[in-house]
Amino acid sequence: MFLAHLSLTHYRNYQQLELDFNRPIALLQGQNAQGKTNLLEAIYFLSTTKPVHAQNEREIVDWQAQDEPIPYSRIAAEVHSQGRPLHIEIIMTPRGDGVNFTKQIKLNGVSKRSMDLLGIMPSVLFLPADIRLVDGSPGERRRYFDIALCQIDRDYCRALSEFQKVLNQRNSLLKTLRDQPVRPNAESMEAQLGFWDEKLVQHGSIVMARRHGFVLQLEAIAQERHAALSDTREQLTLYYMPSFNLGHLSELEFTQLRDSQYLNDLGQAVRAPLTRADVATQYLAKLRSRRAREISAGNTLYGPHRDDLRIIANGRDLRTYGSRGQQRTAALALKLAELQVSMAATGTAPLLLLDDVMSELDVQRRNTLLSALDGVEQAIITTTDWADFAPEFRQQAQLFHVHTGKIDAVTDDNSPTLL
Repeated sequence: MFLAHLSLTHYRNYQQLELDFNRPIALLQGQNAQGKTNLLEAIYFLSTTKPVHAQNEREIVDWQAQDEPIPYSRIAAEVHSQGRPLHIEIIMTPRGDGVNFTKQIKLNGVSKRSMDLLGIMPSVLFLPADIRLVDGSPGERRRYFDIALCQIDRDYCRALSEFQKVLNQRNSLLKTLRDQPVRPNAESMEAQLGFWDEKLVQHGSIVMARRHGFVLQLEAIAQERHAALSDTREQLTLYYMPSFNLGHLSELEFTQLRDSQYLNDLGQAVRAPLTRADVATQYLAKLRSRRAREISAGNTLYGPHRDDLRIIANGRDLRTYGSRGQQRTAALALKLAELQVSMAATGTAPLLLLDDVMSELDVQRRNTLLSALDGVEQAIITTTDWADFAPEFRQQAQLFHVHTGKIDAVTDDNSPTLL
């Protein structure tokens, strides 16, 4: 997988950009708020079809697009994948309400759905804000699951999409049962709830079993990466934490996993493989045994929409007890592990996108990170300071200077004093 050309029109602060890549490593230098992060987010947008930080897609469209006869934003790329060229294009045009945009996706000129684009150009993005994977809400970690897994597993993505549709239908029915408990057709509505239970379990069990397996794959690699980044001072442990016991733990172990802020190793039980059938049996039983509680709440209380990931270092939950440096190191170890898991799952090395990753790392951590780039086909890295990278590293990289939404190639010896 190699990104050969990127084209941006009215994307964030890029009014027009045509950029060629010709080396495995591209290094972009510029001061803050010049467009370095925007460039990486545009590439990631082509990979996932989702904006990284924007609440809606209007936020990523350059305001100068309003001067066009038909306002629009375009992100496109030429990619070489397994010896064949691919042209990926996303065009956004306003729907007329001033907020929402129509998104047109094309692959080699043929219109596609968003789901069809997932996995075509897989990428792993690390931003300074990714510390939220550790100290943020459970929703941040579920979003991480979904973006990472949808790029490497189409079945997961389809199951997740169907689960979300069923969840909305089931929640609507639960609210009706809660707000109007005495109805002539109450038995019929209870039967409907049983139908939606089955559908919820059908799709939700795929999501949960896959997430459990993904965490096991991540942990095996992240532990090694984290040990190197922390100079073996800390041992990283990852625990997939569902909203109910999936049957692989004792009730005591599950209570500890859910409630304890200090976790000793739970042993091999937590790392035992889980099949979809295993999860489905436990899930359906939980829904049936807690039906009255869910009707009272008017909401679905159990399932993958309530999942979390516990990130532990030396037995302590980093969300509560980790320093900023520890949290950042753990988030970086996760991303580096994701890179290898993706490669193993798809047979294709994803693009590695690193945004100002060196600024908060000491020399030892910087060297560890750079050594991880040896097995990467292509990495695009941003920095505010050329001196964050050794001259030998800069000589191997394709160099760019970013300023006010424009990018210039750097062709001299890259001395920081020249720019």
